[in-house]
Amino acid sequence: MNTTDTTLAQNFAIDDLLSDGIKSTPPSFVRAILKAASDPNVTSFAGGLPNPISFPQEKLLESMQRVVSQQGATAFQYSATAGVDELREWVANRYNQRFGTDYVTEDVLITTGSQQVLDLLGKVLLDKGDGVIVEKPTYLAAIQAFALNQPVFREVELTNEGLNIDELKDALSKGAKMIYLIPNFQNPTGLTYSAEGREAVREVLADQNIVVVEDDPYGELRFEGASLPYIGGTNHPHGLVMGSFSKTVTPGMRMGYILTKDHDLLRNISIAKEAADLHTNVFSQFVILDYLKHNDLDEHLVKIRNLYRSQAQAMTDAMEEFFPAEVSFTKPEGGMFLWATLPDGISTMELFPKALERGVAFVPGDPFYAEPAARSTMRLNFTNADEQTIRDGIKKLGEVIAEAL
Repeated sequence: MNTTDTTLAQNFAIDDLLSDGIKSTPPSFVRAILKAASDPNVTSFAGGLPNPISFPQEKLLESMQRVVSQQGATAFQYSATAGVDELREWVANRYNQRFGTDYVTEDVLITTGSQQVLDLLGKVLLDKGDGVIVEKPTYLAAIQAFALNQPVFREVELTNEGLNIDELKDALSKGAKMIYLIPNFQNPTGLTYSAEGREAVREVLADQNIVVVEDDPYGELRFEGASLPYIGGTNHPHGLVMGSFSKTVTPGMRMGYILTKDHDLLRNISIAKEAADLHTNVFSQFVILDYLKHNDLDEHLVKIRNLYRSQAQAMTDAMEEFFPAEVSFTKPEGGMFLWATLPDGISTMELFPKALERGVAFVPGDPFYAEPAARSTMRLNFTNADEQTIRDGIKKLGEVIAEAL
């Protein structure tokens, strides 16, 4: 490249053309960590990966063959934005059976993973400066998705029971269009709102003109206790529940969905989805539907729950044995994660490279907060390693933490 070309390249910097939204959106910290932890010699508790042994690969292959044989060209053609009607009906019926709700086919929109729902909600609801209430801490990819629209994040402390009600009232008084909640086995903490905690939040939101979003990818993975009703769901005029087949069947097909009785909201989300991708992968929709029709999902879920129960127990047992007494941690009743809190002043971001040197990885707490600051927390995933590997990895991590105290 000659001098003139170099000068032009400098004058035509792409940064001058980027939107304010993308400039204000943080890169995915987890992706960077997964890359760093991809060494086969590293025990990684960093990713949110379902255990591959839970994937029904043979049954899915049978479904693929049936779909090609029985659906023919329909499985390879463009389709409706809302999704395959029979799959939408299955989703509605599943929730009605579990929670006694009255969802119908028209209340369901099939999406490209539940992550797409976050993107669509941001596009439909948030303008620059609008308030969005989130848990403290919350799912880091939700922060990333909403940040594109440059909202004002209003964090509300998450407790063992649910949201801090005083902080919730204060956040609402400052204005918000949407509240984003993860009521079951929350990512990153593993905490679950109690029945009383749900009712307290429901009462505060009852007279609010706000979209109540409940992200529930882990609800079917409960291995202790009983399922609890949603906070918004069908109880709030703008209640919306997000779900996914990623944790119950397969994540690779990227199959998620929305349930809501608010058809005005759903229509606008559908418009945004149509602009984004026209419709979700129709072949995958037919494959998932066929799998659900020809197999017992509940029987499959029992195997996943038993597996994850053992893995979670292995991790908490090892933490009790090998972590310093100054470290506290959650004991989830389901899902895929737990949350550890170290003494104040110990940055888990600074701890991460030291742990990686010992051959173990985790996710520091920092990216799970909307407001940037050094944190003494970490997320640990227990679903993607066998029990002995978990024990060995936690022992190494405990040594790293002990040295930092």
